[in-house]
Amino acid sequence: MKAEKSQIQSVMAWIRRQPPKVKAFLAVVTAMAVLVFLRVIVHEHDNLFIASEAVHALGIGVLIYKLTKEKTCAGISLKTQELTALFLAVRLYCSFVMEFDLHTLLDSATLVTPLWVIYMIRFKLRPTYMEDKDNFAIYFVVIPCAVISFFIHPSTRHHIINRISWAFCVYLEAVSVLPQLRVMQNTKIVEPFTAHYVFALGIARFLSCAHWILQVLDTQGRLLTALGSGLWPVMVLLSEIVQTFILADFCYYYVQSLMGGQLVLRLPSGVV
Repeated sequence: MKAEKSQIQSVMAWIRRQPPKVKAFLAVVTAMAVLVFLRVIVHEHDNLFIASEAVHALGIGVLIYKLTKEKTCAGISLKTQELTALFLAVRLYCSFVMEFDLHTLLDSATLVTPLWVIYMIRFKLRPTYMEDKDNFAIYFVVIPCAVISFFIHPSTRHHIINRISWAFCVYLEAVSVLPQLRVMQNTKIVEPFTAHYVFALGIARFLSCAHWILQVLDTQGRLLTALGSGLWPVMVLLSEIVQTFILADFCYYYVQSLMGGQLVLRLPSGVV
C-alpha cells in the first residue's frame, strides 16, 4: 500500500514539475480518457446528471456543516453565493414560464441553499467573513454575461425576454465560482471544509459536462440541433466545458494534497 502511494506521489511530483502547456495537455488527455471510461460503463447517460446533482448536494451538505457546526464562514465567498442565487432565480423563472418539469422542482429546492448561506454570512456569521479577501468585482462577470445573452440566445418560440434570461443564467452559472476562487487565491491556505465543498463543485460540473458531451455523441449532434440554430448550441456546450476547466487546476492540487495526507490545502502562487 505504501509502495503504491509512493508511486502516485512520484507521478504527482513529476506532473508538478512540468510547464503549463504540458499540464494542460495532460489534463485534456485525462479528461478524454475519463469520458471514454464513463461512456463504456454508464449505459444510461442521464445517470451522470443524477450523479452530478448528488455530488453537488454532498458539497452543499459540507458547506452547511461548516456554517452550523464550525460557526464560521471564513474562506467562503459571499459573492459566489450571490451569483449562484441570481442564476438559480433566473433559471427558476425560465423553468416556470418555458418548461415546467422536474428541473423546476430541483431548482426551487437548490435555490434555498445559497439564500440561506447568504443570510448566515450577512447576519449570523458576519464577524468571520473575509470581506477583504472576497474582492472580486461581480460586474466583471454579470455585465459580459448579460451582453452575450442579448446577442446569443435560444431561437425558440418563447418570448425574447425569456430566451435572453435563459441564456444569461447558462453563462452566469459557468463563471459564478470565480469569486470563490479569488478568495482562495488571496488566502493561499484553504481549510478542509471549504476545500471539500469546492472540490465537490468541480466533480459535479465535470459530470454535468460529461453528460452533455456524451449526449451529443450519442445523438450524433442532433441534440445541438434540437437546442436551436446559430451559435447558441455551441455556447451551451462551451459553457459546460468552461465551468469544468475553471475548477480543474484547484481539483488537481486538492487531490495532490489529499494523497500527501495534508488536511489543510496550500495553493502555490498563480493557482486559480
